[in-house]
Amino acid sequence: MLQAFYPKEYEDSTYGIDFEELYRRGYRGILFDVDNTLVPHGAPATEQSVELFRRLHGLGFATCLISNNKEPRVRPFADAMETPFVYKADKPSRKGYLEGMEKMGTRLENTLFIGDQLFTDVWGANRAGMYSILVKPMDPHEEIQIVLKRYLEKIVLFFYRRKQQ
Repeated sequence: MLQAFYPKEYEDSTYGIDFEELYRRGYRGILFDVDNTLVPHGAPATEQSVELFRRLHGLGFATCLISNNKEPRVRPFADAMETPFVYKADKPSRKGYLEGMEKMGTRLENTLFIGDQLFTDVWGANRAGMYSILVKPMDPHEEIQIVLKRYLEKIVLFFYRRKQQ
């Protein structure tokens, strides 16, 4: 039951992921969540996030942002990253993930997803059938509904870590 929420990988930060290795393994498209995955919740694009996307595009990756946020939050961020986006993605529905792959021209076998929440980001990616990477949230200051979900995530992550040992 809990396995539906387990990521394939769990990393400290998006910025510490070995993207060269993922490219060598055959991945060509990366879907990203925005808030607390690339920048703290509600923050604009940073030089670090812009540079990451430049690097990924230079490696040959297609990228796309998928967010449950509205267009006014996602569009300026995507413009700064020079990447397509899906707003109001309705994660954990498969819809946004599939739309993101369509925008990138990738398939399930060569696309991965990176996000900070188990019950929306990772569960949705797993439901869509793609490789999922969970990262630790960048900022502990979050909206109340997310804070409440984090308590449940701790339980799932406890069992995930036990399984990994």
